[in-house]
Amino acid sequence: MIGYYGHPPREVLEEARARFGNDFIDLDVATGAPSSGVLPRAYCKILSNIVDNAVNLGDRLAVIVASVGEEKCDGGRNVAVILEKMGFNVVQTTNTNNLRRPVTISTSGLSLKEKLDRIMASVVRAQPRALPGCRPTHGFWGVPPNDYSLLDLFPPTTHVYGWTRCVEAGVPSDLELELHVDPEVPTVFFTQSFCAKQALAKFLAGKYGGLCIDIDTSVTDSILAKVEAFIALT
Repeated sequence: MIGYYGHPPREVLEEARARFGNDFIDLDVATGAPSSGVLPRAYCKILSNIVDNAVNLGDRLAVIVASVGEEKCDGGRNVAVILEKMGFNVVQTTNTNNLRRPVTISTSGLSLKEKLDRIMASVVRAQPRALPGCRPTHGFWGVPPNDYSLLDLFPPTTHVYGWTRCVEAGVPSDLELELHVDPEVPTVFFTQSFCAKQALAKFLAGKYGGLCIDIDTSVTDSILAKVEAFIALT
């Protein structure tokens, strides 16, 4: 099994596929793995998922392809070192591609959950076809949340911005694209708690009149109420 996190270059993933087979698992995603106790409790939940999933899978992981550059975060690099020291076979890589692919999933009329599912699946497998766009009524900026139930609050006319849009475009370290939003579209700026991207989210929300939220493990009633009210009133 090949574990990966972030957005490694496609050619590195293909090299891993040639050596270790076609069974991939995205370690960023919450799978219900028990806490490994390796990382601090007050820490980014996505990074905790990576370590917890790896420890839970153990010897089933032939290799971990780890994004450790600007396309991920310093935490991604630290986690790679920790996993190496724990005995995992880790390939550290950076994705500095700056040639943007066309973006159609982010601007389509799919449900927001399906948009994010398809975008993250495109890290390993290219999507088969372009999708027709829709006129946006709302925006979702940021990374895929640990708790996907947040996405159920948004209408299918929600466009995707931020790092997730960069992933669809194949340029996860493209800060210019990550900063892009449509000024006239009411946008929720989301980060995981304890994430360095909170600085960007707060700045952009203030600049464009959006809603800035952060969530640790699960969506709280307070966050649900804020997002529901923002969507309804805008």
